[in-house]
Amino acid sequence: MQWVLKVRIDILSLFPGYFQGPFDVSMLMKAREKGLIEIHHTDIRDFSGNKHRRVDDRPFGGGPGMVLRVEPVVKAIRSVRRPVSHVVCLSPQGSVLSAAKCEELAQKEHLILLCGHYEGIDERALDIEVDEEISIGDYVLTNGCVAAIVLVDAVSRFIPGVIGHPDAVREDSFQEGIFDAPHYTRPEIFEGLTVPAVLCGGNHSEIRKWRKQEALNKTGRVRPELIDKEKSSESLTNY
Repeated sequence: MQWVLKVRIDILSLFPGYFQGPFDVSMLMKAREKGLIEIHHTDIRDFSGNKHRRVDDRPFGGGPGMVLRVEPVVKAIRSVRRPVSHVVCLSPQGSVLSAAKCEELAQKEHLILLCGHYEGIDERALDIEVDEEISIGDYVLTNGCVAAIVLVDAVSRFIPGVIGHPDAVREDSFQEGIFDAPHYTRPEIFEGLTVPAVLCGGNHSEIRKWRKQEALNKTGRVRPELIDKEKSSESLTNY
């Protein structure tokens, strides 16, 4: 696995001010201060080509809403594109973001994130400049800025040095295809509820078994389709 020393992220949107705050606190702020992540913002309106800075128009064929025009989008992407760039459009029509995809994107030297706006983006801009479309879930947002924040946060956790303990990422939910196990800390008893005895016994083999089983139990209750995927994967591996 080839990791880069620093990931540059360019976010293209109509609202650069939207991102003030989320990237200036917590682990993302520390990652930026360490030089592990470099985040830049581009206002697509700067490439409108008209004095009113208008970047939308009515869709051909009719229908509700407006469409983000192809020219300003393409120009905005090309203004920051490099030979190593990987362009992602945040869209509800994209493939759903996963832990595996986040780990893959964390190995890119330069990410360009195109935020969706209005009813959509002229398809030609996607055909010409975008490498892939990614969705953060099966729902529609007022714009793609929130999705960009989610993607940056999720991807950054896989960049070496961002998380204090590197093994923490490997033990998170979905890294093994299922949920993480439940966690406990002091006190051992709270309002009559006790920490499971196995976690206090010091038998690490039994602890690993317990955590695996509890992770499977909760996944089965909440997201049973993930259990089916794991079983299918094991069947293929053992074929």
